[in-house]
Amino acid sequence: MNSNIKDSITLSANIPPNAVWLGGLGVLPFAAASITASLMPLQIANYGKLALLAYGAVILSFLGGVLWGRILAFGTVEEFSKQTRSLILSVVPSLIGWIAVLSGPEFGLPMLAAAFVLILFIDLLAVKNRLYPAWYPKLRIPLTCIVFLFLLFPIALASDLPH
Repeated sequence: MNSNIKDSITLSANIPPNAVWLGGLGVLPFAAASITASLMPLQIANYGKLALLAYGAVILSFLGGVLWGRILAFGTVEEFSKQTRSLILSVVPSLIGWIAVLSGPEFGLPMLAAAFVLILFIDLLAVKNRLYPAWYPKLRIPLTCIVFLFLLFPIALASDLPH
């Protein structure tokens, strides 16, 4: 990780308890859909893959919305207008999520996994620029790693099965 980004993350910063349990609850649909997609009979597994795609796209859009909302907090038209690059970045996750859903599980799930990593790096830059609190990476990094694994688990497991 870039040392400037690492310096902006306060490792001793406490994560608000409600952020921890809400983040944890947000992972549960990923777990349920991934396990369903990986371990159930084919017809049910296909629903699990679609659920994983849809929920992944929704949460990816939510993460883009977090950045949009933070920019809105600047309040003035002038300050908001200076944030064009960040505003563009904030809508990209929704577009990637939409394309992933349209692409289907084989391409969509890896696309979502990569997008979650990309938005994590965008969020780390936002922490560096003091748009987000110092504790945010301590929440986002583990959640992103877990989500990444749940998104790729059905694809990895399918490639190991005999055809």
